[in-house]
Amino acid sequence: MFQQITKGIRISVFTKYNGELINDNIVNYAFTYTVKIENQSNDVVQLINRNWKILQTYRRPYFVEGDGVIGQKPILKSGVSHTYSSNCLLISPIGSMSGFYTMINFSTAKEFEVEIPVFDLAATFTLN
Repeated sequence: MFQQITKGIRISVFTKYNGELINDNIVNYAFTYTVKIENQSNDVVQLINRNWKILQTYRRPYFVEGDGVIGQKPILKSGVSHTYSSNCLLISPIGSMSGFYTMINFSTAKEFEVEIPVFDLAATFTLN
């Protein structure tokens, strides 16, 4: 598990290797990542945007930006958490992801960024 706390928002990430897929005669390595977002602050916040940096061996970084997460823009009251899972395909058996969520604080009406910690994506056969 990988964790990071920014401005009272705890991000925890769990990863799972799902195996190989062949796509256009190219081997892809499939991963699932599950993210738990916990509001440990005293304010109500809403996740409005996500930004990912995806790294893999012998490739340039790949950046993904979009609204919310898996079609949702969760509102988190103090003490509330939101968990979701998504997938990532890599051409290399080893990689990593990191990034940030843009959130809005309902008390101040200001946007702020919450860091998503770097987390590894590694096919099980690459591990000792």
